[in-house]
Amino acid sequence: MSVHIQMIGTGSAFAKRYFNNNGLISSGGYHLLIDCGITAPYALHQLQIGLDDIDGILITHIHGDHVGGLEEVAYRMKFVHQSKLTLFVPASIAQDLWEHTLKGGLEDTSGHCDSLDCYFNVQLLDEQSPYQINENFTVELIRTQHIPGKPSYGVLINDSVFYSSDMTFAPQLLTDLVSQGRCKHIMHDCQLSGQGVVHTTLQELLTLPVTLQERIWLMHYGDDKDRYEGQTGFMRFIEQHKIYTFD
Repeated sequence: MSVHIQMIGTGSAFAKRYFNNNGLISSGGYHLLIDCGITAPYALHQLQIGLDDIDGILITHIHGDHVGGLEEVAYRMKFVHQSKLTLFVPASIAQDLWEHTLKGGLEDTSGHCDSLDCYFNVQLLDEQSPYQINENFTVELIRTQHIPGKPSYGVLINDSVFYSSDMTFAPQLLTDLVSQGRCKHIMHDCQLSGQGVVHTTLQELLTLPVTLQERIWLMHYGDDKDRYEGQTGFMRFIEQHKIYTFD
């Protein structure tokens, strides 16, 4: 089954030309938003995509450019649409997502709303355990390294597309996914300059063999992206808002 991907944003956490790096993934009639950052509600508005056009949201980790839009989504779904979206959350971060990110804004002091379940249909996901959303759409969390001591995940979609979210350079992971026949396409975060402390850099990705580079689409880039056109080896930039279809 084909996977359709529309990045509602492709920017790094500090980008201003581009929205937060969040992707709308569709397969088998199900529309899944991977991450919902600070700019996500506005990006969806710009694209004329309503919250009722989305079936679920999957969170990869709890940085603001990946979860900062959830408060608005929660309130709009509850009070405007009188409905709940499914929220797919790694089991390892669900408590922190509520206690340290959303509780301050969403908790109802009357005691009626004191958890994620008040606003979302919460589906906890375990890493390396494929979850079948429908008969044509499967996701699997792959643990990655991002911020030391804080869980972070990439997402394997339909054993075809690996969506890195945010991660430091992990060539063996990419090699293994491809050699095992689990990954035809790689959507990879890319820090264009400087040293990769919490992200993979372009220079690191350029050390990969051509057979891997040819599978990579670069995302989560800075506002200086245009300066690097033609300097990405066999890799390509994925463009904000354009719809891509991967088999």
